[in-house]
Amino acid sequence: MITLVKSRERGYTSLGWLKSYHSFSFGEYYDPNKMHLGPLRVLNDDIIQPGSGFPTHPHSNMEIVTIVFEGAVAHNDSTGGKGLISANEIQRMTAGSGIMHSEFNASDTEVLKLIQIWFLPNKAGHKPSYEQKKFSTEEKVNKLLKVVSGEKSNGVIYINQDAEIYLSYLEKEKSISYKIKTGRGIYIHLFEGEISVNENQLISGDAVKIINEPELTIASFTNSKLILFDMNME
Repeated sequence: MITLVKSRERGYTSLGWLKSYHSFSFGEYYDPNKMHLGPLRVLNDDIIQPGSGFPTHPHSNMEIVTIVFEGAVAHNDSTGGKGLISANEIQRMTAGSGIMHSEFNASDTEVLKLIQIWFLPNKAGHKPSYEQKKFSTEEKVNKLLKVVSGEKSNGVIYINQDAEIYLSYLEKEKSISYKIKTGRGIYIHLFEGEISVNENQLISGDAVKIINEPELTIASFTNSKLILFDMNME
């Protein structure tokens, strides 16, 4: 079964310095039918103005993945860790038993665009930790590049959950296929462009939920950027 989720159906927060679109219930946006999909709890498109951001705040028992598409994030945390997450970089933060951190647009002139993802962990109380990797644009062109996984592997960011994230930069009039294993759920979020997924058409900000389908064909109508989640639903 494939369920199309239109961009206009997402939650929205506007704080002047922040514009955020929510695929699942988050903050003041609440929809009892959009609490999570399997372990995927949060998927936010954030646009953050120059010099602005989230002051120090707590997290616990969540696997938080930040994917930067434009600009850079300056982060600081209670363990003493700090640094930058730049475009084409991905960071995983295991909040685990508890952590305090802040995130700001590192630029005073450029807008920051990112996706923030929260997964429910496989258990509570993990030791807080970070992992960060850079993936070139070329690695993602016209294929699905695995960037996050619940299995430890060289070159892939590890999370404490049976879930995978793939990125693809699909050129105009190109297509890719993806086979789905039994018991897995798929969520595809289109960050930019126009594609079809098994003939369901998506534009920027749209998504599809896929359950009990054996295979997907993703075709592009324009140059497009997409995120595919493959998660255990059992």
